[in-house]
Amino acid sequence: MGDVNDPLASFAALRTAEGQGLLDAVRDVEPSQELAVATRLRREHPADLVSAALAQARLRQRAAAKFGAADAARMYFTPNGVEQSTRASVATYRARRFSDPGELGGLGVRSVADLCCGIGGDAIALARAGIAVLAVDRDPLTCAVARANAEVLGLADLIEVREADVTDVDTSPYDAVFVDPARRGGRGRIFDPEAYSPPLSWAVETARKAPRAALKIAPGIPHDAVPDEAEAEWISDGGDVKEAVLWFGGDAPGSHRATLLPSGDTLASPLATMLPDPDVRAVGRFLYEPDGAVIRAHLVAEVAARVGGGLIDETIAYVTSDAAVVTPYASAYEITDQLPFNVKKLKALLRERGVGILTVKKRGSAVEPEELRRKVKPQGPGSATVFLTRVGGAPTMLVGHPVG
Repeated sequence: MGDVNDPLASFAALRTAEGQGLLDAVRDVEPSQELAVATRLRREHPADLVSAALAQARLRQRAAAKFGAADAARMYFTPNGVEQSTRASVATYRARRFSDPGELGGLGVRSVADLCCGIGGDAIALARAGIAVLAVDRDPLTCAVARANAEVLGLADLIEVREADVTDVDTSPYDAVFVDPARRGGRGRIFDPEAYSPPLSWAVETARKAPRAALKIAPGIPHDAVPDEAEAEWISDGGDVKEAVLWFGGDAPGSHRATLLPSGDTLASPLATMLPDPDVRAVGRFLYEPDGAVIRAHLVAEVAARVGGGLIDETIAYVTSDAAVVTPYASAYEITDQLPFNVKKLKALLRERGVGILTVKKRGSAVEPEELRRKVKPQGPGSATVFLTRVGGAPTMLVGHPVG
């Protein structure tokens, strides 16, 4: 197998006929079976190659949630690659914005320099959208994995993988630049944009020099860190906020956008015309919980306007209204009870209603949902949703159920 301490040699061995046979053999091995399978396979194959195959099988199983089972079963991964890769649905949406002219702010580009490409997840989505990609990373193993992924997915003609420091790459021949700085270090997630690798300031300057550009950043980026000429977009998938993107060179500079996947619904507002904060009002018949991307984009006021509502508290992103309005940008609940925060009263109410299926949501409360669920001990055939929040500054419990 070569030098077992050399990750490149180990990966190369996986791509030999023997390595491919082992990958097929361990494809569906469960964790509880690994020891027995490894013991059996090591009688006929090098122990380190068996270990590498089992490790790759585990990574492929983990990656199925991001890449889909069919692609993940063929692709190659590193532990960091699985952790940091963009979910395929998000990468596909972003690639469509790059490739489709005029659609949802699409840029209509035909070539992209993908800087900090990792194992190639974004490059794959871009290539599948018909875009020629230069994929750059400075880590030799990561580049080898990205190159292998392009090959096994039949995209090698569209993806050139280059091992280099991204700060040394000439991006001028390309229609657009995409930068996904590393936001994890030896101690975990990095929150300071200037501690990204490369720093956000370098990525912004690179974007400004390109005809078109997109920078993937953490969704918690402070709004005052967003350059004036960029469109800031927050993207959620299945209700979970996945990332923010700064778009340069489009037709909506200075605007905020919230995009919800898988539906593709998008809510946008130029900064100059963003609505003022909604009024605070008493809790009405319905409570609307805006999608996380809407909240991150500071577009709760737009949701309130759509449902004819206001806030339950000036610091809480829950919208209340007496009108039942269908909107993709918020989940609606019909409120049946409003109580001051009191666990005993809530427990009595739930027992009276026969509630055994209890969903607990919180915003502006220090109480953990599991802690409350243990204390009230829900029992019975009924179901309810409890919101732990503040109303007019006071700790409050709102009880209701989803609309529809």
